[in-house]
Amino acid sequence: MKHTPNYFMFHSVFASFFLLPLLINSQVVAQSAEDLTAVNNILDAYHVAAAEANWESYFQLMSDDGVFLGSDAGERWTKAEFRAYASRSNGWNYLPEIRNVNFTPDGGSAWFDEILQSASYGTSRGTGILIKTEQGWKISQYALTFPIPNALAPSITAGIKEYESGQ
Repeated sequence: MKHTPNYFMFHSVFASFFLLPLLINSQVVAQSAEDLTAVNNILDAYHVAAAEANWESYFQLMSDDGVFLGSDAGERWTKAEFRAYASRSNGWNYLPEIRNVNFTPDGGSAWFDEILQSASYGTSRGTGILIKTEQGWKISQYALTFPIPNALAPSITAGIKEYESGQ
């Protein structure tokens, strides 16, 4: 059977429509895997630096406009404010147990949530946002919270309301 140039062109175009998306998708998956590893490494380094009170490393992992939200409702610190607070500290140790990371479709931002363990406070949760910069991934926001079991929520929130009413 003799094939004409149109036959080959048709099959080339046809194959491109099916193979090109697979190739592009494999690049996206590879890039996502690299970004996921990078984000996890940044967050792990953040916790190690905090445990070692290595504030230079800790704050290099944050973006210039980074914000830390502490467990108290009044704790919203800019990077500079949090640096001043942390510099008086011997550090804190939160060990990640579970972490979930998601990326925006353009790959320029990531958000995460993680369950942490601390000798001081037990179970806590960290959530936040990272942005991809020319210097690599940076933490733009980190929020530390104490998850409350639903069965304990009424008594704990009642205690918080009572505390706040006396302020």
